[in-house]
Amino acid sequence: MDGMFQDINAVIFDLDGTLVDSMWMWRDIDIEFLSKYGIEFPDNLQSEIEGMSFSETAIYFKTRFALKLTIEEIKTEWNQMAWEKYMTQVPLKTGAFKLLQFLRDNQIKAGIATSNSRELVDLVIDKLNVKEYFSSIRTSCEVEKGKPAPDIYLLVANDLKVSADKCLVFEDVIQGIMAGKNAGMKVCAVYDHFTREDNHKKQELADYYIESFIELF
Repeated sequence: MDGMFQDINAVIFDLDGTLVDSMWMWRDIDIEFLSKYGIEFPDNLQSEIEGMSFSETAIYFKTRFALKLTIEEIKTEWNQMAWEKYMTQVPLKTGAFKLLQFLRDNQIKAGIATSNSRELVDLVIDKLNVKEYFSSIRTSCEVEKGKPAPDIYLLVANDLKVSADKCLVFEDVIQGIMAGKNAGMKVCAVYDHFTREDNHKKQELADYYIESFIELF
């Protein structure tokens, strides 16, 4: 614990699969969404869209599956499909709340850098009663490029007024870990059942690795 937070002035979290247990849900939504338009879910889809912003993913879907919907219509449909699941089925990852309290007690700033949509981030953070812990919440739609580009992490660090080398990132996917490293930050990879096959690669790329936030205490 001590070593990981030494000389760290800000902690930046990815949302889905890192702070909240929701990655399973997005696979379900993709399958459901595509089947509605008579398209079979391709095996390589998740790895293709990993790290993309909400908008980039919508553009990818429109192009790859030749959808007649506009980008905004695709995003709206995803938001509607995810809304109920986030309201009723998505908890904080085990130990996450304790970590947020630790950061506040130790005057370490906290932010969120997510590829999700603004509407859903606000919904889930409010619903889980943790909004007050974050001084910056940003989505990849607010920057030029999604992960693995460092843009989103640098934007949050700028909001928090903390230099990149004083930031620690928690991430569950390879593209996100790369985004944190590309931003010049320390990165702790977090286990998520959804990306368990990538565990070895995640551990190679990151500075630290944890199965659960509980390990930090």
